[in-house]
Amino acid sequence: MSPDPLLPDPMAPPARRRDRHGRGLRAPLLPHTVPAWRTRREQFDRLVMGHVDRMAVICPAVETIEFAVEEVPPSDPAPWERGVVLGRAFDAEPRAGLAPRVVVYRRVIASRASSASELSSMIRTVLAQQVASLLGVSAEDLERD
Repeated sequence: MSPDPLLPDPMAPPARRRDRHGRGLRAPLLPHTVPAWRTRREQFDRLVMGHVDRMAVICPAVETIEFAVEEVPPSDPAPWERGVVLGRAFDAEPRAGLAPRVVVYRRVIASRASSASELSSMIRTVLAQQVASLLGVSAEDLERD
């Protein structure tokens, strides 16, 4: 019985894996320690969490809220939402064991910001509005530096 030609020969030496010209693998363009290594999603998440941490100093009740970042809002807006949804606040659901939640939509916010400082400002404003609606406090108080 002859060996199957489609299966690799177990007695053959292992195939050499290298790049096309035999120079070895390339090093990464950027070291892992520089900020440019992070993806846009990671940078956005860091901005959100930085603003949440600042709000928690101003209002300790912010720590009871869960925060999430999603790419885009679902295609079924609530009847009271007009225009483009930048973020949503969800009340606590004790029966389901869910804490109050705030969801921020990354692509919607990022597409409207023309600079990094404007992006940070928009994130702070959206978070302050959503948290204020959950906690019943003033959004201006949460936005202050």
